[in-house]
Amino acid sequence: MAMVVLILLALLPFSALGSRSGPTAVQHHGHAGHGTPKHSSPPQPTTAELVRSTCNSTAYYDLCVSALGADPSSATADVRGLSTIAVSAAAANASGGAATAAALASGTTTSSSNAQAAPATAATALLRTCAAKYGQARDALAAAGDSIAQQDYDFASMHVSAAAEYPQVCKALFRRLRSAQYPPELAAREETLRQLCSVALDIIARASNSSG
Repeated sequence: MAMVVLILLALLPFSALGSRSGPTAVQHHGHAGHGTPKHSSPPQPTTAELVRSTCNSTAYYDLCVSALGADPSSATADVRGLSTIAVSAAAANASGGAATAAALASGTTTSSSNAQAAPATAATALLRTCAAKYGQARDALAAAGDSIAQQDYDFASMHVSAAAEYPQVCKALFRRLRSAQYPPELAAREETLRQLCSVALDIIARASNSSG
């Protein structure tokens, strides 16, 4: 009986090893198959990289990044889409300029003394003209957006350039009127609009080059 037990014990490791070797080999082979490296597509530039590289082509990098990043649609936009966003940012500034000028015009009508009445009336007329000029700038930028949608970049640039010029008429009129000072609120609006239009023109030029 002891001899039979010894014989069984002697045979057991070999049968156990034999029963385990099959699954182990299969698992090893399967693992090697799954571990085969797959060919991956080259990495595409992220949205942040596209915004940065686009803004690097402009004269006002920080303003460009701020204006584009403020619009959520920049997350999926190409260069043409970024030019549309830049134009929209400039249009929003122009719209704000028109509202500012209109509010200042309303404020000048509250002059209490007769001595100030004539200068206030002249200033009010100029401020209303300024509001109209900023309105024209806003409309020109809206037309620029339409031109970009049609990929008519030459007309888009023309409209943006015109939009940058309209507020300068306001400043020139105030310089001719010695009795009134050019409001600092409008001076700030004019400078920001000029820079935003410059950014828009640079991005439109890049979109035009990439489309060709």
